[in-house]
Amino acid sequence: MNPLSTLTRPQKAAAILVAMGKPSASRLLKFFKQDELKALIEGARLLRTIPQADLERIVAEFEAEFTEGAGLLDSADKMDTILNESLSPEEVNALMGKGKPVVEKDTTPPVWPQLEKLEPAQIGTFLANEHPQTSAMILSNLAPGYAASVVLTLEKPLRIEIIKRMMELAIVPEAATRLVENQIRSRVLTESAQKDTSAGQTRVASVLNELDKSQLEEVMSDLQEGGLSDLDAIRARLFSFDDIPLMTQKARVALFDGLSTELVTLALRGTPLQIAEAVLSSIGARSRRMIESELSQGSEGIQPATILQARKTIASTALRMANDGLLELPSALDAA
Repeated sequence: MNPLSTLTRPQKAAAILVAMGKPSASRLLKFFKQDELKALIEGARLLRTIPQADLERIVAEFEAEFTEGAGLLDSADKMDTILNESLSPEEVNALMGKGKPVVEKDTTPPVWPQLEKLEPAQIGTFLANEHPQTSAMILSNLAPGYAASVVLTLEKPLRIEIIKRMMELAIVPEAATRLVENQIRSRVLTESAQKDTSAGQTRVASVLNELDKSQLEEVMSDLQEGGLSDLDAIRARLFSFDDIPLMTQKARVALFDGLSTELVTLALRGTPLQIAEAVLSSIGARSRRMIESELSQGSEGIQPATILQARKTIASTALRMANDGLLELPSALDAA
């Protein structure tokens, strides 16, 4: 009789945990439910020596690469050590029925929406270094459109293998799902957050957006000569009222649809004809007639600072709408 056929699922899981070693197993244990941990403990106490060949078969059954090295000895003692070093005495007593169970609410935010905020190529690189079964499980939890973008970044042989496994994927045990989610948080999301400089780029752009065109060009030239990285990312966040003619008609319509005629009239006072026409062609006929009538009366008595503030308000609105994905903006220096 195959010795593996006599092992229960908890015993096989305990074997893999022991093979992982204390550091990794300790991090994993907190993701198990109380009854699952108790079953693992009982399974480990009945576990005997497992040769390396049998251990590899167990790992294959779980469709993941959890361990490497020699076979297992003294599994019960090792499991006790792992538990005692990763759980408090009260938690161990609760697991063994010697005290009140410890109920721990999982407040960790879902990992999948966070993952979908990253570039598909970045996820593709991560999946290329994972077991195809793990990759299939990850893609199955992502939104179909985003998952499709990730699949296209993969090499064809790997792409085919992962898709085949997605088709055959059964219900993944909750403990395995939590393990994969934890790996993603530690190896993908944390690393991405460390590399993310978008907040700093936005802060720099908000300062530069306060400059006029000539000042902006001078500062950007200085930054380029100084070897500042991510200048393209900063340019993508720059926009001024003078850049309105560079916008598409669709974007201009979206921008001025929610702005008051008073604000638009004030911003257009004294503006060049090209900018005025770009704005007026993006609003309704009735509003256009009202604004043109106001403009024909001149700008006497209106402070230049007030006009400048109206233009900055419109530019800020355009930037906010672009950040919210409501319209697309050209780079502020496209016409430089």
